[in-house]
Amino acid sequence: MNVQIDKYDLAVIGAGPAGMMAAWRASECGARVVILEKNDSPGIKLLMTGKERCNITNAETDARKFVEAYGKNGKFLLNALHRFGVQETLDFFHENNVKTKIERGNRVFPESDRARDVQEVFMRLIKDKGVELRTGCMVKKIGFSGDEIEKIILDNGEVRANNYLICTGGLSYPRTGSTGGGYKWAKEMGHKIIEPEPALTPVLVKEKWVKDLEGLSLKNVSVSVYQKNKKRDERFGEALFTFNGLSGPVVLDMSKSIGKLLSGGETELVIDFKPALDPGVLEKRILRDLEENRNRAIKNILSGLLPNKLIPVVLELSKIDPEKKAHSITKEERKNLRMLLKEFRLTVKGLLGFSKAIITTGGINLKEVDPKTMRSKIIKNLYFAGEVLDLDGPTGGYNLQVCWSTGYLAGESAATELITN
Repeated sequence: MNVQIDKYDLAVIGAGPAGMMAAWRASECGARVVILEKNDSPGIKLLMTGKERCNITNAETDARKFVEAYGKNGKFLLNALHRFGVQETLDFFHENNVKTKIERGNRVFPESDRARDVQEVFMRLIKDKGVELRTGCMVKKIGFSGDEIEKIILDNGEVRANNYLICTGGLSYPRTGSTGGGYKWAKEMGHKIIEPEPALTPVLVKEKWVKDLEGLSLKNVSVSVYQKNKKRDERFGEALFTFNGLSGPVVLDMSKSIGKLLSGGETELVIDFKPALDPGVLEKRILRDLEENRNRAIKNILSGLLPNKLIPVVLELSKIDPEKKAHSITKEERKNLRMLLKEFRLTVKGLLGFSKAIITTGGINLKEVDPKTMRSKIIKNLYFAGEVLDLDGPTGGYNLQVCWSTGYLAGESAATELITN
């Protein structure tokens, strides 16, 4: 049987945001490019981002401040951001008729609130540049010899190229095709993989009554993580109760640190519903509300301090009869109420896992990738981009910016530094 063999300048594995950006940039630089995508259509996970609105980037334009959000690995991104940063990303989409808007936390979205508009930009660009997009294309194996890839083996043939780019994503949302293939191939070729773990994922708690708060959204709260009575992390912003725990931007951003703490013993989340009020001021506020509503049941006078859905839970936990009149509330009951408003404790059971994680932390060891080109330091004609790298940030557009920046740099580098066999 004859095996179909096709030859390109660059073969890109994965048609996510990093892969499509890289393919477009490489083709713009004159390279003949093919994208191999195992799904039936490209950008499936892209369509899900930002609750299908696509949080394109974050409007922090100072590169050094931007990289601080990624923690200790952030400096790796500086070269990519210098080549194609936040402003270049905004210019790119504006030039391609995607108007943007900035929301709370400098989050940038399409004005249309449609992730599909972002996907369609890349579909049009790669088509206009002559990029060959093969969907439903399963990579079986990457054939390599020594420090060079020779071919990609498919079900129905082979693809050969001067350069190869792996941007297959991580392990989050596996139903979108992120099943860790990139890690496997990279490891086979000698790369070290930092253990992948779910990040930006909801947190599960042990308290069963939390289901009574499902759907309750909290704004302007402080959420802290405690272990062994020591505060390990703290964030301010929005949170959301789920039927079995907590989610929302604040909690998602802390899930990475929570995951690392779990093996060290019991871990707690502590919510301060009134972070702007110190305990003394809050005590005066409670006393005033009780005095002004002396003959009303306590359950009917807390709406100024708490969302209505939270009142029955707080009263039960503080051991106060909901029907008890305000003038009868004891000093001890008042103290319990104040403590719950400032230190509402939940015991962490675990993280929801890859099925609901927005991104993956861990991946290709950055020490083995050249930050100036995204080229492997082990395999001379291999590049990496996007979530497959050990590089992740908080919510708010930071992780898509990794895809745009590293994809652009990898595509440009692979096209301009072609290796001749």
